[in-house]
Amino acid sequence: MPMNVTYRGPSELPATVPVFPLPGALLLPRGQMPLNIFEPRYLAMVDDALRGNRLIGMIQPDTAHPGPEDKPNLYRVGCVGRITQFAETGDGRYLLQLTGVARFRIEQELAVDTAYRQCLVDYTPFSDDFVARKGEKEVDRDELLSALRDFLRANDLKADWDGIEAAPNEALVNALAMMSPYGPAEKQALLEAPDLKTRAEILIAVTKIELAKSRTPGDPPLQ
Repeated sequence: MPMNVTYRGPSELPATVPVFPLPGALLLPRGQMPLNIFEPRYLAMVDDALRGNRLIGMIQPDTAHPGPEDKPNLYRVGCVGRITQFAETGDGRYLLQLTGVARFRIEQELAVDTAYRQCLVDYTPFSDDFVARKGEKEVDRDELLSALRDFLRANDLKADWDGIEAAPNEALVNALAMMSPYGPAEKQALLEAPDLKTRAEILIAVTKIELAKSRTPGDPPLQ
């Protein structure tokens, strides 16, 4: 999704971002995430973002250390996205699309008057996120596609193989990671992967583990 603003490095992003905690939600740089916003505090967050820089930080609650129900503990790494599509539904909801810009690490959660949470963040550990398609050549595309085929076959699913074959490695790896049906811990591991090659390797490994779990004794191995 093209954006009207180009971010070339950490210094071009704000140090403070509103954060939207959402279990199982994975946003990656240049990926697109649809959101259905209905809670009053997050409607207010969107209103403020639209009046400002259109940026929202997506992050997962930390399932290993949940904390209070009304204010769960957060993982330390999330991804900031820019609102690139926006619509009102007429029944009080907003439909958004966020386009991922860069990952961040939370330095500190701020005491704020807003109903939504805001954090001081650092993007510098993820400077490579600002370079599109970095590390594509190191991805084992054949192994990734093999794992995808096995997953689709095991779950009796179909895919647009023409689109898959045409997709560059970065778009393919990140789209598959974002759409993957795995749990919050696996999604966080995919988010925090240091590079595209490692993210692809994690995705392949998790897929093989899940396929092995679902296979009953006596089933032939997937080829």
